[in-house]
Amino acid sequence: MAPRFIRELIPRRENRAPFCAVVVALKSLTLMQWVLFWSGWLAWTCDAIDFFAVSLTVPLLSKQFGKSTSAITTALTLTLLFRSVGAMIFGIVSDRFGRKWPLVVNLIICSALELGTGFVNTFSQFLAVRALFGIAMGGIWGLSSSSALENLPVELRGLASGILQEGYVVGSLLAAVINLTLVAKHTWRVIFWTGAGITFFAAVIRALVPESAFFSRTKEQGNANGTNTSQKTKIFIRETKDMLERHWLLCIYAVLLMTVLNFMAHGSQDLYPTYLETTKGFTAHSASIATIISNCGAVVGGAIGGWASQYIGRRLTIVIFVLLVGAFIPLWVLPSSFSALSVGAFCFQLGVQGAWGVIPIQLAEMSPPAFRATFPGVVYQLGNMVSSASAQIEATGGNHFKTTIIEDGVPTVVPDYATVQAIFIGAVVALAVIITIIGPENHSSHFEKADAAFEGEDKVISDNPSQVSYGEADEKSRA
Repeated sequence: MAPRFIRELIPRRENRAPFCAVVVALKSLTLMQWVLFWSGWLAWTCDAIDFFAVSLTVPLLSKQFGKSTSAITTALTLTLLFRSVGAMIFGIVSDRFGRKWPLVVNLIICSALELGTGFVNTFSQFLAVRALFGIAMGGIWGLSSSSALENLPVELRGLASGILQEGYVVGSLLAAVINLTLVAKHTWRVIFWTGAGITFFAAVIRALVPESAFFSRTKEQGNANGTNTSQKTKIFIRETKDMLERHWLLCIYAVLLMTVLNFMAHGSQDLYPTYLETTKGFTAHSASIATIISNCGAVVGGAIGGWASQYIGRRLTIVIFVLLVGAFIPLWVLPSSFSALSVGAFCFQLGVQGAWGVIPIQLAEMSPPAFRATFPGVVYQLGNMVSSASAQIEATGGNHFKTTIIEDGVPTVVPDYATVQAIFIGAVVALAVIITIIGPENHSSHFEKADAAFEGEDKVISDNPSQVSYGEADEKSRA
């Protein structure tokens, strides 16, 4: 018999879809459901291309503007800081007016600012455009995840969650390809212009796809009831205030969860190429290859983690993959050969993104049903903002922990990023396990049947009697 806290992490049998149900659900998907999902995935992938365009061209930007590397990375910090603002603005607009046009507008603004980045001539202009871009970028995740998941059958949402989340990894790989092929032959501006074109294409695709069925239904009901726009807005404002009063503790918990998981992701990714080049003595080319291998592990892990969560529960899946991260720390930092470190990177990121693959659906099911764009987007970006110091923390640790490597036959003292990252990630793993276990889970919630916030209700109408409302469902899932 498993310990009680483990049993509490496993969803009830009636909430766990058998494998045959997943196959049946896949076969039942309509073309429109496929298109809605992949349009959301494409939007999230564009988000990653746009963000990594800066990190991949830091040396070129430093030369262009005559600034140090640390000064250029200020743009990354500004982007991360302003993402929470964008998540709140676009999330509220989406929960009030629908999924389609807010996301289209969001993508067009991103495209315009990305295009503008390619035309700046001064460092001040560059920082200003990237700060504005952070606001636009912050809205993409909440809008794309809500749009992609709410239109799928419950049985597929775990697997879809993992595939959706790894769109970010795919975006980083596409940005790397653009950097290696176009930027190397032309100028750093090309990567921003190309990213703008891809993002505009994603906006066109989303504009051609109909509104989410959830909002189409609520719009028809509102028209039938004779509720005008002004009345809907007043109801929405009232419901937003009520949501914050009732769920403020949930908001704090979700931010903590996103903070530790973002620390785990950024702490293992942001300084990884520097760690391989500085501490392990690899060339920049070898470090890039190892990073690509680790990203392949991330894609695999995200899909497996999301799929597994449909059977064994969201929290238990996160805990298992986070523990897997802890188990692979030695293989990630101890070897000195390229092959061993590459295997370690693959397995390590499989664990990191295996946990992350559950996050889109866990936040969607955890959030107040009428605020599935605002709540996940804001807590995700707040956690991202707090964790933006990961690279600085590890860099500071490298100033205190040193090791000696043989470089061109000469012993050289370098920062020991292996030890620093092992300690840092080990502490984060422990915190992530604890925070995940103590949190709520609303597995297989039929949130697509919830009333919209402007309808004056915040309940879920479900075929499952154990999921009458957010609060009741959560209490019963933990009983």
